[in-house]
Amino acid sequence: MNNAPRQNLGISAYRWLKNDIIRGVYQPGEKLLMSRLKDTYSLGISPLREALSQLVAEHLVVARSQRGYQVAPMSLAELQDIYDARAQLEAMILKLAIERGDDTWEAEILAKAHALAKVTEVNTPDDLLEIWDSRHKDFHSAIAAGCNSPHLLQMREGLFDKVERYRHLWLRETVFSDAALEKKRQEHAALVDVTLARETQLAADMIREHLMTPVPIITEVMRRQGLT
Repeated sequence: MNNAPRQNLGISAYRWLKNDIIRGVYQPGEKLLMSRLKDTYSLGISPLREALSQLVAEHLVVARSQRGYQVAPMSLAELQDIYDARAQLEAMILKLAIERGDDTWEAEILAKAHALAKVTEVNTPDDLLEIWDSRHKDFHSAIAAGCNSPHLLQMREGLFDKVERYRHLWLRETVFSDAALEKKRQEHAALVDVTLARETQLAADMIREHLMTPVPIITEVMRRQGLT
């Protein structure tokens, strides 16, 4: 029996539900009623349960005994811990990338930095958020790729998944502000300069500081929205 269609439904359910949780369609602590999910995504119970199980494993959803599922809570303690862990890991990966990266790695960084710097040419707000976020991820991934360690890069991806809900709060505050975007552009340009100059410790210090800058902004948004 071919299980491919069923597997595809499970993957689709996972992606749609995860995307909606990250973007705040479902709020922290909100019950995820199976009847509502079936109507929203036009899917059966089996693929939705598969998706929910995967999201439980990723700590985006909590399974309550006899009470179904709900969106995992958010907290300032988790925010600080995830961002700190990510910044520390990224600094270590960057040090290795500077040590191991070649000319192709340098060229890819320059290409991704150029694409990111041009993103403000996009007109609509929704496009701006999506495209800037995508190019921003590509830029930082290009830097990290030079470490040439699949296991470290997998750990990096895992932390990125965990931080996504918090990042989205920051994105909406940042991407629509010309001043904030210009500040980020300057930070990225400076990071490229020290990375390509192979100034290892300075680059590591800069990436840690760069990755921690969203925390005060997210903290304020969470307090404003009553998420603390």
